[in-house]
Amino acid sequence: MANTDHYQILGVPRSATHDEIRKAYKKLARENHPDTKPGDKAAAEKFKQASEAYEVLGDEEKRKQYDQFGEAYKYARQGGPGPGPGGAGPIDLESVFGQGGVDLGDIFGGMFGNRGGAGGGQRRKTAARGEDLQTSIQIPFQMAATGGNYDVSINRDGKVETLGVKVPAGVQPGGTIRLAQQGSPGSGGGPAGDLLITVQIAPHPYFRREGNDVILECPLSVTEATLGTRIEVPTLTEGSVTLTIPAGTSSGAKLRLRGKGFPNRKTGVSGDQYVVAKIVVPKVLDDSCRELLNQLAEKLPPVEREWK
Repeated sequence: MANTDHYQILGVPRSATHDEIRKAYKKLARENHPDTKPGDKAAAEKFKQASEAYEVLGDEEKRKQYDQFGEAYKYARQGGPGPGPGGAGPIDLESVFGQGGVDLGDIFGGMFGNRGGAGGGQRRKTAARGEDLQTSIQIPFQMAATGGNYDVSINRDGKVETLGVKVPAGVQPGGTIRLAQQGSPGSGGGPAGDLLITVQIAPHPYFRREGNDVILECPLSVTEATLGTRIEVPTLTEGSVTLTIPAGTSSGAKLRLRGKGFPNRKTGVSGDQYVVAKIVVPKVLDDSCRELLNQLAEKLPPVEREWK
């Protein structure tokens, strides 16, 4: 037969103080709670008995009646049996564990926060970092050389936002710019992810890039290439500069302008600009020009061809 002596169930003497009764109940509740010993029927029964015992002995008026009438106390109370099994009403956990609300996860060492399902309480949320977002931009060729600011639009949580991006000088095609914590928001108080921006570079009307060097094709007439000349050529960062074309320059010859290419992001040293000679001959000649060229051809030495 189940023990019905509430003092024996809690393991306290009849002279125990209210504080001693409360501490005894808390100890038994921790040891036998279903979350501590899942599936243990004996522990579940002890937990039930301890709860019923404290429901009586933890209430000053009920304890006084219990001490006087024993188990018959419940029938001596006005209004007959109380709510719950055997007349036991619900335990006021706030009176047991203190004011300000009850966190069963804290009472039982976080067990409620770590279990799901019935009787386990809600699972505590774990802080998690938000996902990274990815997008791409196409910047002007000149900006890739000098750097600058560029606006990028992203769709975040269904809202379109515009962010200012600082483009570093010398960025490579396909390079990535990372904006920290501009991605999806985190959960449970975790940090936001990052925004990863892939950089593409628009073509230029007359420059092209090779690594950190920049190439410029320069059309020359036959007389300019033969006799030599001085011409104005554009650069990426310094406007136009004067370039000397040596006499006898062949088509395809490269003339170097040192340090006028793209900056190396690691070393800070800029590449070079190469001006490539491209001799252009006229497609239409009048009779006088043709006669002059014929006279020149008779006087010039023949061209040496490698396959001869």
